[in-house]
Amino acid sequence: MHTFFAPDLAGSTYTLPEDESKHAVRVLRLGMGDEVELLDGRGSLYKAAVADANPKRCQLRITHHETVAPRSYFTHVAVAPTKNLDRMEWFVEKAVEIGVERISFLRCARSERRELKLERLEKIAISALKQSGQAWLPQLDEMQDFAAFVAGVTPETTFIAHLEEGERTALAQVAGAGPGCCVLIGPEGDFTPQEIALALAKGIRPVTLGASRLRTETAALAAVFTAHIGR
Repeated sequence: MHTFFAPDLAGSTYTLPEDESKHAVRVLRLGMGDEVELLDGRGSLYKAAVADANPKRCQLRITHHETVAPRSYFTHVAVAPTKNLDRMEWFVEKAVEIGVERISFLRCARSERRELKLERLEKIAISALKQSGQAWLPQLDEMQDFAAFVAGVTPETTFIAHLEEGERTALAQVAGAGPGCCVLIGPEGDFTPQEIALALAKGIRPVTLGASRLRTETAALAAVFTAHIGR
């Protein structure tokens, strides 16, 4: 069954935007009475039937509504985007498929990418949401300076994955201890000693994701996966 994103759905009918209407009628060949699925990214899943197969304004009639509760464990990853945006797109897609509640983007001292437009990443997140059949669209935050981000976190449930020498605990051992976790992932070249010191001074605990040295996007996805299975 084909799935469409309907963030503004309200009432017993829904009209697809023009681009989605054209895709539904001209490409998918949907006609009167054909069933589709709708999701709003806020916990509601719907079944609907085509009421008017207009390629400019395809109207759907809602036939079933189901509400899915938010996950009891909140996974938040804050990552410094890579210079190659394709790698961040891959991370967002896979993180949404696995299950993540929030993704923040950090501007660090060693960041190769200093600015980030969320529009493309938001589209990828929606596509992954539809593909995976999940009900809640993760929050994607605008890029923020590392120091400003660290100042606003809850240290008891926040962890920094860095590569510097020193005692670090496996994320798998501590991620599930609270109602959720936030994991900080640095840029290629890692966080600077000053950034690590700032985080530790705030009460953020250092963690490791394993023995291998991972790429930024791989480390971020490993954090999502580790938190997910530790719930």
